[in-house]
Amino acid sequence: MEKRKCRIAAMIPARMGSTRLAMKNLALIGGKPMIYYAIRAAKASAIFDRVVVNSEDAVFSKIAKRYGVEFYKRAPEWATSTAKSDHVVYDFIKNNPCDVIAWINPTSPLQTADEVRGAMEYFEKEGLDSMITVKEEQVHCVYKGKPVNFGLRKVFAQTQDLVPVRPFVYSVMAWRTKTFVREYEKNGYAFFCGRTGYYTVSKLAGMIIKRQEDLMAADLMLKSMSKKGGYKLRYDKLAEKGRRG
Repeated sequence: MEKRKCRIAAMIPARMGSTRLAMKNLALIGGKPMIYYAIRAAKASAIFDRVVVNSEDAVFSKIAKRYGVEFYKRAPEWATSTAKSDHVVYDFIKNNPCDVIAWINPTSPLQTADEVRGAMEYFEKEGLDSMITVKEEQVHCVYKGKPVNFGLRKVFAQTQDLVPVRPFVYSVMAWRTKTFVREYEKNGYAFFCGRTGYYTVSKLAGMIIKRQEDLMAADLMLKSMSKKGGYKLRYDKLAEKGRRG
């Protein structure tokens, strides 16, 4: 039976194969599979009509059921290491009618519901057709051997005075489906369709899990944040003496 069209759907991609970290979406962080945190953030944001795990592997239907969301089984050709994101989004839209689709990335397990909600509110407020999250880094950058945000024939700039660079973090991406489908069917791609915007998220949301060391770092972060009272800033005992002196 054809699904009734909804206004806004959250799509959580969960490809079983991964070249850098095997079965990373099922790897445990804080005692739960990594994909759990994307599901939790999407549900708790209270902004989506549907939350759907999108995978080629039926094991994720059990994960979806466990955490109270829907499951869409994509065709195997859209789950290979060479499958392009444009194709995955188009396939989902054609089989899951909606006005807006949001890609909630499980590789950003430290992203909060508030950030997901903030990104989608920005998408609507700015009247965007496509959006991707970024983080801001005030650091000296070069591209192809040339300075991006500093000069070679100047006094070395302090980092706080630099124009921030904004690398993609992909934690939330969103598209207005009508625009996406039109551009995709015309050009064969549509990731940056129509009016495109970029939404800045926190350093924690910008932590992307690609390798085992990333997984280890996220696990340690979650353990630190889950302690009673959360993380507390502390100093060496000499700092207090220096303050009094």
